Parts: sequence; structure tokens; C-alpha cells
Amino acid sequence: MLTIDKLVAIFKKIKSGQIKAHKAGRNYLIARGEIETILGDNLSDHKKDEIDIAVTRVLKEYGQTIKLLGKE
Repeated sequence: MLTIDKLVAIFKKIKSGQIKAHKAGRNYLIARGEIETILGDNLSDHKKDEIDIAVTRVLKEYGQTIKLLGKE
């Protein structure tokens, strides 16, 4: 079930362009394929790729520091 907070967050993402939607009158239409991603039930392949790139970057730049912190 969608809470008011979740609806507000979705609306903000639509306004910022993070979620693609088409305006129809006072409502926004979102593609059916995006619903699971929006609800957090599923990550799109694009988002998975972005996460992989970010993790690789962090490990490359801070890998030694992360290892040292893991020993504490």
C-alpha cells in the first residue's frame, strides 16, 4: 500500500525527471514497467549497472581504507 510519504516522494521524482511520466490533466501516467522500480520491489538493469560502477569506483579509490576499517 502506498503511504502519503511514498506518494509525495514519487511526485517529487516525477517533477525532477528521475521518473518518466506523462501528464494527463491533473494526473501523471507512469509506464507499467516502471511501477516495480518505483515501489522499490525491483531494480532496473540500468540502476544495477549504475550501482556496479559506483561500487567499482569506490573500491578502486578507497579499497585500502575500507580494508583497514574492516579490521577495526
